[in-house]
Amino acid sequence: MLLHISASPRGPRSESLALAATFLDAVRETDPQLPIAEYDLWDGTLPAFGPDAAAAKMAVFAGEEPSGAAATAWQAATDTFRRFDQADRYLFSVPMWNAGVPYILKQFIDVISQPGLVFGFDPAAGYTGLLRHKRAAIIYTSAVYGPDRGPAFGDDFQAPFLESWLRWAGVTDISTVHFRPNLATADADTARRRARAEARDQAKLFVA
Repeated sequence: MLLHISASPRGPRSESLALAATFLDAVRETDPQLPIAEYDLWDGTLPAFGPDAAAAKMAVFAGEEPSGAAATAWQAATDTFRRFDQADRYLFSVPMWNAGVPYILKQFIDVISQPGLVFGFDPAAGYTGLLRHKRAAIIYTSAVYGPDRGPAFGDDFQAPFLESWLRWAGVTDISTVHFRPNLATADADTARRRARAEARDQAKLFVA
């Protein structure tokens, strides 16, 4: 199954969601039998990760069983992880917010990144990612930042953060599509067409 994880709240005005739609259309054309599920991180189902969840995580780290409110928070986190883990392919659509990712995506990562679920830990060897035999495609968009622009146009903490997390979690098969026009001064149509063509090409390879 392919799970599309959307981090944009902008609906039909979202460039990342438009590119994701292009990607998913190409997936359906290439492999009509592949199940596709959608996870809009803004749909209200993502649990918070607060004091009770943090207490549950540390309890599990210590080999203990969470209890009370911590147990409830742990169940919500594990339910969210199971929804994520049932897929073996992921499409992330990720707009840039303040040089990084939208906070809702960071919240999602914090909720599911739990011991025994996303990672294992050994005091001598360190972390081991537990997400095996999975692939990820990522659509990145930004309206001002671009790798060919100077520091006055921002920095990229978006792609390094998400891809580092995926590799840490065990997902090393990662493909990306970038749409980074300077919308304030440039005609974005050429870059948009290029990004859509790249999304279609990447989608065909993604399900090959």
